Amino acid sequence: MLRELLLPLVKYFSAFNIFKYLTFRSAYAAVTALFIVYLFGPSVIERLRVLKFGQPVRTDGPQTHLAKSGTPTMGGILIILAVSVAVILWQDVRNPLTWISLFALVGFGLIGMADDLLKIKKRNSDGLSAKAKMLLQALVALIVVVALYFLGGADVSKLYMPFFKAQVVDLGPFWIPFAVVYVTAWSNAVNITDGLDGLAAGLVIMALVAFSVLTYVSGRADWSTYLNIPFVKGAGELTVFNFALLGACTGFLWFNAHPAQIFMGDAGSLSLGGVLGVLSLIVKKELLLLVIGGVFVMELGSVMLQVLYFKLTKGKRLFRMAPIHHHFELSGLMETKIVVRFWILGAIFALVALSTLKLQ
Repeated sequence: MLRELLLPLVKYFSAFNIFKYLTFRSAYAAVTALFIVYLFGPSVIERLRVLKFGQPVRTDGPQTHLAKSGTPTMGGILIILAVSVAVILWQDVRNPLTWISLFALVGFGLIGMADDLLKIKKRNSDGLSAKAKMLLQALVALIVVVALYFLGGADVSKLYMPFFKAQVVDLGPFWIPFAVVYVTAWSNAVNITDGLDGLAAGLVIMALVAFSVLTYVSGRADWSTYLNIPFVKGAGELTVFNFALLGACTGFLWFNAHPAQIFMGDAGSLSLGGVLGVLSLIVKKELLLLVIGGVFVMELGSVMLQVLYFKLTKGKRLFRMAPIHHHFELSGLMETKIVVRFWILGAIFALVALSTLKLQ
């Protein structure tokens, strides 16, 4: 919005010319979102505490988590609001890709918010039923995917193989159901990972750093040609969106680091996971996201393996508890050590993913 308001005034004040630059607007989108979260975080935490919007804690989980019962949750609302304000202020409002991404963030966030509220209001409730949650997630994903399908041109249905040159699989119209399932899966993967103080927020930050590079180079014809990756018109503007998310997640981590003063809840984790999936669809890095978000894949995979092993062995467990971060907790590792080590893994996965830009 600021770009459209101030850029026409450049003939009167040449300094406004800086709003042309994507790097400038991206940096200040991050600063804006960070400032909003940091400024309003304490009052939001206090308000949630007064409303008794506390996090329910599983009694069958690690005993150290019982002390966290009652910690304010639904902090994801703060992330969503900060990102929305920052993106609207600093984006090119004519770019449809940022609006689609913002719709995904808010859409998945509303589903998570409904789930959080049900858990809070009905203490013995698991929130939305698994079926209802999946259907709502699939609906939001479908709206986003159909919009991208009709906006993206001939290459939208193609899957590009990381580490290989010119290896492409064209799914055609079958890309739509694939993409819906894929985005829904990523929404749930981040949700499952959000079980330790600061874990999900820190890992999302790592992934967003990688995606900021990918959106920037994918949106430039010269860079994308040089790196032999698909050129996506308008994708560069998503860098503003990514940096807004980076700023909001960094600000949130200030309060969410151990010992957490607030949890993001499903409002935050479902929205952040869904957006990662959407970003990968836009820049045609669906398969590369499996590398970027390697820790999320591990976490979701551990749950699936636990369930499968439990059924096949009629009651035996592969891990002490799933997702796998709880297995390490029950094995004696401190929560903070697990979080930092998973962050390190997240950074390594992001670097490996970016290295594919020169390997293909």
